[in-house]
Amino acid sequence: MKSDNQQKLRADRVWLTEDACDLNDFRALAEKVTALADYPTASAVERNVLIYDSRTVIGAASTPEGRRAILAEISEAFGIGPGVVVFKHAYEDTGIIDRASTIFDEIIEEQHRTSTGGGDHFAKPGANDRIWNSLEKHCLADPENFARYYGNAIVALASEAWLGPHYQMTAQVNRVNPGGAAQSAHRDYHLGFQSSKVIEQFPAHVHRLSQVLTLQGAVAHCDMPLESGPTLFLPHSQTYEPGYLALKRQEFKDYFEQHHIQLPLEKGDVVFFNPALFHAAGTNRSKDIKRVANLLQVSSAFGRAMETVNREHMSAKLFPALKELKNTLSASEIANAIASCAEGYSFPTNLDRDPPLGGLAPKTQAQLMYEALAENWSDDTFTKALVEQAARKLS
Repeated sequence: MKSDNQQKLRADRVWLTEDACDLNDFRALAEKVTALADYPTASAVERNVLIYDSRTVIGAASTPEGRRAILAEISEAFGIGPGVVVFKHAYEDTGIIDRASTIFDEIIEEQHRTSTGGGDHFAKPGANDRIWNSLEKHCLADPENFARYYGNAIVALASEAWLGPHYQMTAQVNRVNPGGAAQSAHRDYHLGFQSSKVIEQFPAHVHRLSQVLTLQGAVAHCDMPLESGPTLFLPHSQTYEPGYLALKRQEFKDYFEQHHIQLPLEKGDVVFFNPALFHAAGTNRSKDIKRVANLLQVSSAFGRAMETVNREHMSAKLFPALKELKNTLSASEIANAIASCAEGYSFPTNLDRDPPLGGLAPKTQAQLMYEALAENWSDDTFTKALVEQAARKLS
């Protein structure tokens, strides 16, 4: 009996489940008060969110010792602190922002003309205008403005504080037009883009890992008063370990709706936050403000394999063998072989051409192979589908 109890306790530690999420446990963490004294470089705490003056931060980081200290302070703010930090006037020269906004407007107009782009993981279609991969499109349209925009010291400092050096930048523009409805409350990439059934398959340490693989940011491209619907945040919510599963439950969604906070932003402000923080874009209740933010998603340098593997070529070769072995190998053995060969993850991809239709993530290479095996496709049909899928992922 004791052994059985130990096994259950261990299983409960390692495997998080949606049913085990407890709102009272969550409230004990989410209702923590942010103390300004714990963050000596910050200028204020507003609604539990740390506010930094960008000039002060840059000045504090002007020496090696000072930079190390401010990196540590911001890192703890993202991790064990409120999880969200606003850097006021990160772009003192807002002309850089204005030029980038002109580029983004031109891209959105072209998307409207050609009926391309758009879509959102957590908002209804038509609520906003989305530019996927604004990073590359911005660089190709105006490399000089790109250099000034991404040469920003605050963007680099926040990214390094959470991820360390050699991080990878990606970005997506979100323009929420007047009347655009709020997103649903969520956590972000990676585990935040999966269903409960998938999330429960990952052990608890992966839940902890997911939030340190990326950092979320938003550059305000216009003044954002509250009526324009700036992002809704729930400070300290990133510290709840089963949070990727909790937001699938109605009582947690209701708690977010009742307790989230919003802060107005000015053009040139930048907000960064832990991707595990409960958040959602707000409803734009203004009459004439097109709320534009460039959403920065910065990734850890370590989020990739050691070797380059041509999984498309491997999958094309494996498929006919698996068809031949259908009656020899068990279903689990076939699944194991596919897992060692095909790409089992949807990302990275080109979301313009490979949108997350019917869910939060596009079809994977592995899912394509399962489908082809189940429907007994010809080898040529499967190879062609692999090529087409790979082409959709290219920028």
